[in-house]
Amino acid sequence: MTTPLSRFPVPESLDELPADIRDAILAVQEKAGFVPNVFLMLAHRPAEFRAFFAYHDALMERESDTLTKAEKEMIVVATSARNRCLYCVVAHGALVRIYSKDPLLADQVAVNHRTAPLGERHRVMLDFALHCGLEVGELTDDWEARLTAVGFTRDDIWDIGAIAAFFGLSNRLVTLTATSPNDEFYLMGRVPREG
Repeated sequence: MTTPLSRFPVPESLDELPADIRDAILAVQEKAGFVPNVFLMLAHRPAEFRAFFAYHDALMERESDTLTKAEKEMIVVATSARNRCLYCVVAHGALVRIYSKDPLLADQVAVNHRTAPLGERHRVMLDFALHCGLEVGELTDDWEARLTAVGFTRDDIWDIGAIAAFFGLSNRLVTLTATSPNDEFYLMGRVPREG
């Protein structure tokens, strides 16, 4: 018995979607080799799909002062693990493995970043991300001093907090809809990609 992709409607065909959403889904399919389930889950609410991915791309694809793609994805994994979001831990864990070129890092961060083999920069970054994503999230003078001491700029600090906050939303939507990660995500960055 197959598990439904979402507890809410998903398109039976990409042809029934607005052209811009269909094009976005086809573009990610071309790049990844499959359609991530979150795209199909959100597709039944076009305005929310557009807003979600516009903000996602603004945060995750912009050039940060010092944050790397791997660091951004580590924030997602740590936050998502604490929110018990399997989809985001698995999907973004794949991106941590790919961007960091470390097949173990995502699992170590997801289980407990404080015991993972991380340097002080990453430990402070993830402590602050969890402070923003799970607690009040206030940027105090102490937090700012700790973050700048390990090389983060004010723009980086904004990015860390915004990524944690945004993925809190993402975690809740995926949990609400009972959307499971695609099987393909589990092996990404662990085994060589087929040419």
